[in-house]
Amino acid sequence: MAEAERIIGTPDTPDADRDGQDRDQEDRDLRDRDGGEPAGADGTTAEAQRPRGRRRIAVLFAVAAFAYLLDLVSKMIVVEKLEHHEPIEIVGDWLRFEAIRNAGAAFGFGEAFTVIFTVIAAAVIVVIFRLARKLYSLPWAIALGLLLGGALGNLTDRIFRSPGVFEGAVVDFIAPKHFAVFNLADSAIVCGGILIVLLSFRGLDPDGTVHKD
Repeated sequence: MAEAERIIGTPDTPDADRDGQDRDQEDRDLRDRDGGEPAGADGTTAEAQRPRGRRRIAVLFAVAAFAYLLDLVSKMIVVEKLEHHEPIEIVGDWLRFEAIRNAGAAFGFGEAFTVIFTVIAAAVIVVIFRLARKLYSLPWAIALGLLLGGALGNLTDRIFRSPGVFEGAVVDFIAPKHFAVFNLADSAIVCGGILIVLLSFRGLDPDGTVHKD
């Protein structure tokens, strides 16, 4: 009997073939959704993504802390050594350090809306914290870290410097020729914003997915 079955062969089972094809299609769908990585029945892809997301969040806060501390230390030095003193020329009259108290936004714009700019900076910080929960992209982590560090730097001035809480003047000191005076927090915000624009043009989302219009 066994010899006969071997000679005749096992008949095809359409249901089994169809089940196998369905499983293959499900595996392909999961790989497309999860960035090319197969997902097991125990959710191994999701488990692998969680540590990666935590690393990106760590990068975000590391960049933010660096930008914030650099801005804070630079302003402390400027207030102590440069305020009420003559400007220091760095590159002739093309670039100099000059202590300026700015009640407006970045680069001295909108001095009559100090409180509004304070609220906007606080809102930006809240939005970045919310985005961090879905962050899986390293470039986005760097960009958001620059924005967060810069926003915190200027918000610290708004809260703790004169003339009062939420109305404090920001310390600016980088003065290029024929340009507004700014600080390192402004630079971090601008660099982060430019990076976000470039990432958006490339179709890269904060969660690491790439879309094409």
